[in-house]
Amino acid sequence: MIEGWRSQHSQHRTPCKGGIRYSLDVNEDEVKALAALMTYKCAVVDVPFGGAKAGLKINPKEFSENELEKITRRFTVELAKKGFIGPGIDVPAPDMGTGEREMSWIANTYATTLGYYDINAHACVTGKPITQGGIHGRISATGRGVFHGIENFINEASYMSIVGLTPGFGDKTFIIQGFGNVGMHTMRYLHRAGARCTGIIEKDGSIYNPEGIHPRELEDYKIEHGTIIGFPGAMPYDGNLLFEKCDILVPAASEQQLTGTNAADIKAKIIAEGANGPTTEAADKIFLENNVLVIPDMYVNAGGVTVSYFEWLKNLNHVSYGRLTFKYERDSNYHLLESVQASLERKFGRGGGRIPITPSEAFESRIHGASEKDIVHSGLEYSMERSARAIMRTAMKYNLGIDLRTAAYILAIEKIFKVYHEAGMTFT
Repeated sequence: MIEGWRSQHSQHRTPCKGGIRYSLDVNEDEVKALAALMTYKCAVVDVPFGGAKAGLKINPKEFSENELEKITRRFTVELAKKGFIGPGIDVPAPDMGTGEREMSWIANTYATTLGYYDINAHACVTGKPITQGGIHGRISATGRGVFHGIENFINEASYMSIVGLTPGFGDKTFIIQGFGNVGMHTMRYLHRAGARCTGIIEKDGSIYNPEGIHPRELEDYKIEHGTIIGFPGAMPYDGNLLFEKCDILVPAASEQQLTGTNAADIKAKIIAEGANGPTTEAADKIFLENNVLVIPDMYVNAGGVTVSYFEWLKNLNHVSYGRLTFKYERDSNYHLLESVQASLERKFGRGGGRIPITPSEAFESRIHGASEKDIVHSGLEYSMERSARAIMRTAMKYNLGIDLRTAAYILAIEKIFKVYHEAGMTFT
């Protein structure tokens, strides 16, 4: 007998949205708590979904692919029978222990059973492979969102002066707990921005290199060996790497990693919660007292649900982003350059031959128009920037200092209340 849960926390917006995780640590209370977090997370980044979550109490590594497919398809049927899945009802997504493969099985099961006559059936789940209606940029979305979340606050001089850092990623060091999908992509984008990864923490051990760890080399090593242990570009670390000196700490593993017992020993000045609920209430108080900037999970790891929203819209529209405008934009850009060239030649004459117009490197990269990936990346960056500004304004309005978690909760609850209030669902 396999235990499974699906919780819908709020239906102020529909469909409900939340991942499905496969883990032996899953229980009813955890699923309910994560469903509530999803409600606030969606509200913070202005994604019009209610919060939900699901979990199966299994270790996916103990089952064959065929067995996992049977379990996933059966779970989908049970969700459908109880009204817990559908493009306008409840839209799951990947989470711990699940990925594109499981989402593909779910979409196919729903589309061939309850959603057989529904043209939008494949919008019943997000995080699918591209061939099954997925969207470019979804796999890296959460990690990319974590990067943009850090970027918006690390470039804000007022916050950096409080925690004692200079603005920008230059000369910053970071440690990541959990080298899964979120941790790996976060590491990649932080590295590109100029920060230096000095340590990685995994379940089976930690590695450390004060000179920096290259993300591509570590990724290739893990793919080949199935572990980060033994990676030649870093040393094994015996103690608790969470306590090592760094500027940015990214807990991207599981819940309740930073607690009242270990928070005082953490030397990082910025903590970006790539995982859901990695910081306990007691740890949060200690971080505030120590002027540590905690960028809360309900904002910083909302990149996944933001791009899931884009995928859901793509499925409902039945056309990929950019397909209708791609050629028009490309042709328009070339006509623009030709127009500039013709104007210059009319003005200055052509005695010395044609006047060449050379586009800048930035324009050259965009001259062919925006691909689906370009549109997704741009939309995600804009969503994270706008939400960060809203959190900052809320923190300033209520004089919260660097307590971004409280600011994010207030922002989310105000938005949710406004929806209920204007729909006429609350007593005044």
